[in-house]
Amino acid sequence: MKNFPKIKNVAPMANKRLLVTFSNNVTKIYDCSSLIDDETFKPLLNDSLFKTVKADKHGYGISWNDELDLSESELWLNGIMVENQAVSAGSER
Repeated sequence: MKNFPKIKNVAPMANKRLLVTFSNNVTKIYDCSSLIDDETFKPLLNDSLFKTVKADKHGYGISWNDELDLSESELWLNGIMVENQAVSAGSER
């Protein structure tokens, strides 16, 4: 089983994207819009809920609530590397 970097920080961005910083200081952008096709993730259409995303205590994933979460492996494998590592989430918080 492969070990993936743990999540240090996650911040909501516009257009249902997340700015995810990993323990190895790599930052990736994860697009959640395709998840919303899945009935489980439909609540993320609510911007207020989407913006409540937080990294789990030990960095093994992120969550919005007890029903909605994503693993660090999903975010690592399907996130897009930020070319300029100085990108910030701006005022999207």
